[in-house]
Amino acid sequence: MPGLCTAEIAQPFPPDPLTPIALESPLLRAWRRGTLCCFLSPCARPAASPGLFWSPAAFTGPLHDKSHFVHFPLSPSGAFCRGTGCVGGCFILPPATTQRTGTPCPLRARPRLFFSPGPGTPGAGSCVCRYPRTARPRHLRTPPARGWPQAGDRRALPVEKSPGVKGRTLILLDVNTKSPVRIISENFLSLQLDPSIIHDGWLDFLSSRRLVTLARGLAPAFLRFAGKRTDFLQFHNVKNPAKSRGGPGPDYYLKNYEDARSLDKLYNFADCSGLHLIFALNALRRNPNNSWNSSNALSLLKYSASKKYNISWELGNEPNNYRTLIGRSVNGSQLGKDYIQLRSLLQLIRTYSRANLYGPNIGRPRKNVVALLEGFMKVAGSTVDAVTWQHYYIDGRVAKVTDFLKTRLLDTLSDQIRKIQKVVNTYTPGKKIWLEGIGATSAGGMNNLSDSYAAGFLWLNTLGLLASQGIDVVVRHSFLDHGHNHLVDQNFNPLPDYWLSLLYKRLIGPKVLAIHVAGLQRKPRPGRVIRDKLRIYAHCTSYHNHNYVRGSITLYIINLHRSRKKIKLAGTLRDKIVHQYLLQPYGKDGLHSKSVQLNGQPLAMVDDGTLPELKPRPLRAGRTLVIPPLTMSFYVVKNVNALACRYR
Repeated sequence: MPGLCTAEIAQPFPPDPLTPIALESPLLRAWRRGTLCCFLSPCARPAASPGLFWSPAAFTGPLHDKSHFVHFPLSPSGAFCRGTGCVGGCFILPPATTQRTGTPCPLRARPRLFFSPGPGTPGAGSCVCRYPRTARPRHLRTPPARGWPQAGDRRALPVEKSPGVKGRTLILLDVNTKSPVRIISENFLSLQLDPSIIHDGWLDFLSSRRLVTLARGLAPAFLRFAGKRTDFLQFHNVKNPAKSRGGPGPDYYLKNYEDARSLDKLYNFADCSGLHLIFALNALRRNPNNSWNSSNALSLLKYSASKKYNISWELGNEPNNYRTLIGRSVNGSQLGKDYIQLRSLLQLIRTYSRANLYGPNIGRPRKNVVALLEGFMKVAGSTVDAVTWQHYYIDGRVAKVTDFLKTRLLDTLSDQIRKIQKVVNTYTPGKKIWLEGIGATSAGGMNNLSDSYAAGFLWLNTLGLLASQGIDVVVRHSFLDHGHNHLVDQNFNPLPDYWLSLLYKRLIGPKVLAIHVAGLQRKPRPGRVIRDKLRIYAHCTSYHNHNYVRGSITLYIINLHRSRKKIKLAGTLRDKIVHQYLLQPYGKDGLHSKSVQLNGQPLAMVDDGTLPELKPRPLRAGRTLVIPPLTMSFYVVKNVNALACRYR
């Protein structure tokens, strides 16, 4: 094969067609009764076009037909041929390769080549001509060797199997390391505290050392204090509101818990945890003309300023539900005017003259909600620093574990994002968008479902999807003890989604990278594989993680298949050491479990002030990633020296 590869046929041919092929360097000698030749020799091959191609080169030997020359480039390590040093190849020389039974292998059947390493001998194996299933005589139809292309197919070839790993490589994965496709906030994964957590009127539990340790593990982040009770809070700057007003007992606290002491405890908790507090003010105090009554909010602002509290602000929570709450609705135009009024108040108070203001925190963008958002954006789009909205996937009253595995459910968020982005970009192009109040289920969730390992599939996919589509911040509802959507239960024990969030914070940086995948299935549908059951996202590794040098890349992968899948890293990620963080349920409850294990070790707090060390499992360079069924995993590809990740 002048200019490409060279091969020769040695005589005589083995008398037995089943004689195994022995690999020898630089020549692979193979005889199949004058019909098949395999070879081993150096070849020069462009790295940009790995795979299979027709060779126009001349060939001297019996029964040759250069129009059906096929070359399968492989490398000594099992990867694709790149540059020189390529070894291994098979040629189909029609017309009559024989089967084990001696049945002819006609050209029209386009036989499939199968190469399998022999036991005990590196590189030893055999080349066998196989029919496609539909072309074989019925009595010869056996399952073909999966993953191996037919002659003339231009798909990329699978690599040789790693020792001890069964099955085939499903995906070739590469990442664009030159520049990020998105850059999200350092506080991308943030938290929400719902006012419903407050019992007996006070926030004393926020002084818990254990709770502060858990919150600090997720810093840096925003802490949004808002929820359904937001629009019923009233601030009272008195030392003992019950005594001064002759309060009627415990019920008084439930209705008026936003006093100064409660605000102090809330702010101290956020400050000690390294979180930035966002406080949502009551928007349902309305004047007779339906405009916002800001007198109580002004008292709270002045008190916070006197304490020099660094707080950002919102106004109200899900204004599209006001008719349900109080029988009075607020349209988008009026809501926009209310935000302009709040911005004016902030500018009057020196401490908050440059404070951030977020809103309008609408619900899922149905037709009436979109109309409200449009009215708001026309009036006050430039007033807010980010446009906020909420989303829940499932009605918590009817959820079951299989709901969390539905790919159609995972994709519902994409449509919501597009609707919000369309409105925002129409009125204020480039304005940041936040998703607040995100949870797996509405109606408070369900025990052993929305607080179990299974809910993590939705949560991790939400993080990957929002980051890749340019949503700047996602606020998880809720950090603590609100229904069953929380990260930490009422006994301050971290739940599976907490550990998932902790891994995300430790490993994922703000720069989002584009991935490139190629399927190696018998019927290639790589787009569907990725989009449906196997979801892969890539970021620069977090700069706050000092275990990895800048330029490293982190992949996070969701496998919703009920079988394990394999991924081979290619291109810039090829032959790099990888650290695996595999998160699986712990205990006999399976997907319903409220405990998880990392690389086989259960995760639990060491003590009230110490989180466990998140130890990776190092994988040797070039090893295929094996993704177990129904799992979530992170993979840090070390020392990639990615240009996109070198600098902050």
